[in-house]
Amino acid sequence: MRKTRVRFAPSPTGPLHMGGVRTALYNYLYAKQNGGDFIIRIEDTDSHRFVPGAEQYIIEALRWCGIIPDEGVDDEGRVVETPSERHPHAPYRQSQRRGIYRKYAEQLVEAGYAYYAFDSAEELAAERAKAEAAGQTFIYNHENRMHLRNSLTLSAAETEKLLAETTDWTVRFKMPEDEIVEMDDLIRGHIEVNTRTLDDKVLWKRADELPTYHLANIVDDHLMEITEVIRGEEWLPSLPLHYLLYRAFGWTDSQPRFAHLSLLLKPVGNGKLSKRDGDKLGFPVFPLRWVNEAGEVTRGYREDGYFPEAFVNMLALLGWNPGTEQEIFSMDELVKAFSMDKVQKAGAKFNPDKAKWFNKEYLRMKSDEELAKLFVPVLAEHGVEDDFGHLVKVVHLIKERATFVADFWDIAWYLFKAPETYAEKDTAKFWKPENVEPALKVADFIAAYEGEWNKDSLEAALEDFIRANEWPMGKVMNCIRLALTGSGSGLGIADIVILIGKKEFSSRIEKAFANSASISL
Repeated sequence: MRKTRVRFAPSPTGPLHMGGVRTALYNYLYAKQNGGDFIIRIEDTDSHRFVPGAEQYIIEALRWCGIIPDEGVDDEGRVVETPSERHPHAPYRQSQRRGIYRKYAEQLVEAGYAYYAFDSAEELAAERAKAEAAGQTFIYNHENRMHLRNSLTLSAAETEKLLAETTDWTVRFKMPEDEIVEMDDLIRGHIEVNTRTLDDKVLWKRADELPTYHLANIVDDHLMEITEVIRGEEWLPSLPLHYLLYRAFGWTDSQPRFAHLSLLLKPVGNGKLSKRDGDKLGFPVFPLRWVNEAGEVTRGYREDGYFPEAFVNMLALLGWNPGTEQEIFSMDELVKAFSMDKVQKAGAKFNPDKAKWFNKEYLRMKSDEELAKLFVPVLAEHGVEDDFGHLVKVVHLIKERATFVADFWDIAWYLFKAPETYAEKDTAKFWKPENVEPALKVADFIAAYEGEWNKDSLEAALEDFIRANEWPMGKVMNCIRLALTGSGSGLGIADIVILIGKKEFSSRIEKAFANSASISL
């Protein structure tokens, strides 16, 4: 039995999609459950699609989620460049491993599993055009490779000359002509594919001396002793080639097991969840905010106010079912409960409302003190400073109504400053003479109240006083609430009074009803 070793191998071509985060999460959970290692490897061999800052984004996003690798990055989040006792398989950027791939490509050529191809881009374009004119699709495979410019059709002398004098050549895998490749997937079960449907993929390019994904990931997975490859279903069509590459190298005894995860689907209809869906429906699809080279900002879950635990919990259940009614899981609970046999084959439809539900649940579970600390920066944005003890009391009162910490301000801003204006619709509805007169008497009662200074005592006293005078409870209270909050909605009067104090209460009442005599129908 080999020690479990799994890897997450993103390409730094832009911000990390939440589907990629889920792939990393499932790898992490699988590794931890089996007492193994989780490795991050940066697959940056596609120099044309490389985006500055993307690698740092990936590392920061995973660390925000609590998906911490055992290998691949150091304590400061930097990719390890050279082998060390802690990271014996470094470096973890494929571009820095470029020197090792050519020998493996040539090993395949020498063994007859691959060949040198010298076809120029123009020649291949001509072949495609000719096939299209005949109503066909050009595929570089066993049916036409013997009619193209490669080491299978050229003499040894011509081949050597082209290898020495040109750089516009590649190494292609020589796909068997008619063979059934039998494969097993941890999620999808047994799969069979006939090689007649497959093309001769490019493995290595002389022009930039870099491998393609197919060669690089096979070689790296072997050298890094990866035991399971858990990746997205977009790589499922490449699985036959990867099986054949392991066989060609003679590595079948150490070949990893494969698992291909289903797609995250858009909230409505079929199709992969995209940034466009998020923009259209108003939710993020990336863990962190991303600013591209043009200065365009793409929103992220972190900046939208989501807790990383809620984001991770939500992602875990998009495509995996624990088999119980439990929905709230800590990372440790996910590690214990996760199993590959409960990962679903079908795509998982993303529900933005459910994502908010998870955040609301996690907000409720946090202590008042922790939430108060998180609320301080929000208050600062509005130019407000507050006593921390008072802030804790406010948070305790309102957190059940909130989904995000930022909601605290929208829910209870009037507990920190007096309203400057009063909603016209509510003033027309509540500030009528028959309501204002009893409201002012209730306000006098509150100002003179000397009972226990807590919500329950004040609330009971108010109710007794209003009922004793046979005033309409709702209308009177809404009249006072409008004076305190600027609208007819908000917290209970007793809650507000206890939190702002008698002095501030009286000041707001005086300001609101300064011209009460002029209030009319």
